[in-house]
Amino acid sequence: MKLWEKTTRVDKQVERYTIGRDRELDLHLAPYDILGSIAHITMLQSVGLLTKDELSELLNELKNIYQIAQEGKFIIEEGIEDVHSQVELMLTRKLGDVGKKIHSGRSRNDQILVDLKLFTRDHIKHLVYKMSLLIDNLLNQSNQHKNVLMPGYTHLQIAMPSSFGLWFGAYAESLVDDLQVLLAAYKICNRNPLGSAAGYGSSFPLNRQMTTDLLGFDTMNYNVIYAQMGRGKMERTVAYAISSIAATISKLSFDACLFNSQNFAFIKLPDEYTTGSSIMPHKKNPDVFELTRAKCNKLQALPNNITLITNNLPSGYFRDMQIIKELFIPSFEELYDCLTMVNSMISEVEVNKKILDDDKYLYIFSVEEVNRRVLEGMPFRDAYKQVGLEIEQGKFAHDKKVHHTHQGSIGNLCNEQIELLKQQVIDQFNFNAINKAEQDLLKSI
Repeated sequence: MKLWEKTTRVDKQVERYTIGRDRELDLHLAPYDILGSIAHITMLQSVGLLTKDELSELLNELKNIYQIAQEGKFIIEEGIEDVHSQVELMLTRKLGDVGKKIHSGRSRNDQILVDLKLFTRDHIKHLVYKMSLLIDNLLNQSNQHKNVLMPGYTHLQIAMPSSFGLWFGAYAESLVDDLQVLLAAYKICNRNPLGSAAGYGSSFPLNRQMTTDLLGFDTMNYNVIYAQMGRGKMERTVAYAISSIAATISKLSFDACLFNSQNFAFIKLPDEYTTGSSIMPHKKNPDVFELTRAKCNKLQALPNNITLITNNLPSGYFRDMQIIKELFIPSFEELYDCLTMVNSMISEVEVNKKILDDDKYLYIFSVEEVNRRVLEGMPFRDAYKQVGLEIEQGKFAHDKKVHHTHQGSIGNLCNEQIELLKQQVIDQFNFNAINKAEQDLLKSI
C-alpha cells in the first residue's frame, strides 16, 4: 500500500530503489510515529475534524499498536513503504474509514519530521545519562588518584609534572563542555514541526500549539516553510554534538592506548579487557580503546556527511533527505556502545604510582625549580638561565615534589565545581517536562 498511489503501478525496480532502507530504519521510529498520531488526532477532534467516538476508537487502536511497538513486535509489511503507511493500514484494517481520517491536516513530510525529533530527543536523554555516568566515573578516579604524579607532555616531549587527578578530571570537564554543545542541539530539536504538512500549511483550522503542548515540545517551528527546512538541519546540528563527544572519547582512547604500552607503562588494563595475538604469546592488546578510537573518528565525519547530502538543496522537500536516516539513526547506538565500553574500562584501569621514580623524568621538575628560585627573590629570566645551565652541565637535582595550589591545578583540581557544572547543564534539558507530557499523552489512550 502506498498512501499516494492511484491507478498507475510503480515499476518494481523504481519501488525498491526509492524505498531503500526505509522499512528497516523506520522500525526505530514506530513508537514516536504513534505518539505523534495520538497528539494529532486529539487536536483534530478539538477542531471538529473527528467526533469524540471516532477519537476514542482511534486512540484505543493506537494504544494496541503502541504496545506492539514497545514489545519490539512491530513490522512493516512487504509492499508497505514506511512506518506512516503501516500504522494507517493497521488502523484501517480494524476501523475501516475511521482509520483513513488520521491524515487530515498533515503530510508524511511533517510526520517524519516529528518522528525524527521525538526519536532524537529521546536518544539525547539516554546519551546524557550515559555521559553523566562516565563523567562521574572519571571524577571518582581523579579524586582517588589526585596525588599520583605523572609526566605531562608537549610535542610528545616530557614537559612538566601532571597527575592522574588532572588527567582523569580533564576528560570529565571536556565531556561537560560536550554536554553544553548537546544542550544547544537539543534546544533546536525540541521544537514542533507538526502541522506544517508538506511545508505550506493547511486550510484546516489546525491548533499547532495544542500538539506542541501535548508532545512536550518547548515551542513549535513557527514558519511552516522553515519547519520543512529543518529536515537535515536538526540532524546536522545534533551530529555536531555527537561529533564533539566522539572527539573527546577518541582522544581519551588514544591516551589510554599510548599509556598502556610498555614504553610508557603509565596504566595497565586487566587481562580480561585485552586481546591476544595469534603468533606472539606475550601480547595483551588494548583493542577496546583502539576500536573506540576508530568508531569515534568515524562519528566525527557524521556532520560533514549530512552537510554533503543537504548543502545544495533549495527550500522545500526533496527525497535526498531520506538518505540522512541511514547515517543518523545508527549513530546513537554506536556512541552508546563507545561510552559504555569506555566507562567499563575506566573503572578497571590500574594506575602506575611509581612512574616518576625513573630519573628520565627528572627534567619535568625544571620549571618547579625555576619558580622556587623566583619565589626566593631571583628574577625569572635569571632563574630560567641558571637552571638551564645546570641541566646542560648534568648538575640539575630536585626532590620531585610539587606545590600547586591555584584553581584547576594538581593541588586544587576543582572537581566539585566540575560536578556542579555538569548538573547545572543537565538540569537545563528539563527532561522531567517531556516525560510528564508523554506520560499524560499515553494516559489518554
